[in-house]
Amino acid sequence: MPTTALMPEPPSGMVASHTSAQNEGDESEVQQVQPSQAAPFSWAPAEDLRFITTTFQYLHTSGWYWGSMTASEARDALTGASEGSFLVRDSSHPLYLFTLSVQTWRGPTNVRIEYDSGRFRLDSSFPVRSSLLSFSALPSLVQHYTSTSQGEERIAEEHHMVSKDNGILLKLRKPLYRPQGFPTLQHLTRLTINRHTDCLTQLPLPRPLLLYLQEYPFQV
Repeated sequence: MPTTALMPEPPSGMVASHTSAQNEGDESEVQQVQPSQAAPFSWAPAEDLRFITTTFQYLHTSGWYWGSMTASEARDALTGASEGSFLVRDSSHPLYLFTLSVQTWRGPTNVRIEYDSGRFRLDSSFPVRSSLLSFSALPSLVQHYTSTSQGEERIAEEHHMVSKDNGILLKLRKPLYRPQGFPTLQHLTRLTINRHTDCLTQLPLPRPLLLYLQEYPFQV
């Protein structure tokens, strides 16, 4: 993936890693999560409501969604955190739902997340917009741009994205969990399982546990 300039929520940027996007699982039936597909040809307001509701369910489960906070508050939360620490918050811009705030070697910075007809992608300048991947779930977007190797950061040069304004290279390394929303041991175990299997339905687990894994089929 070539070096990409992003349009920041001043300042902004990003760095990418590897993984595939995933669709939401059906809680009423255990099924394998498949790679994300193109958005439907037509998109109704009711679909937006259902999709956004599911998105917020995922985010509240994740522990790294901080809800409504300003850029200044995000900076305070990230101050002192290691480089690559990140959180997702509500965007202060009326045309965007969410913003990704990341700690860099220069300090915290931000990049907006676009939403359109059931797809999420990073905000970008027009020339490179069409080359950026979009995802059917916001956690899939975060997962894609996060190094998920076992304790090792394998961030390839071709995956780098750079803020066009200040040239800061961003690296997503680990989520900054909200103090009052720190994930449970069950959820952390679920993340570990998701990182080590691509076929949840073939695991020798009771149905309730398989359903629990399907409720959050992501690795971050």
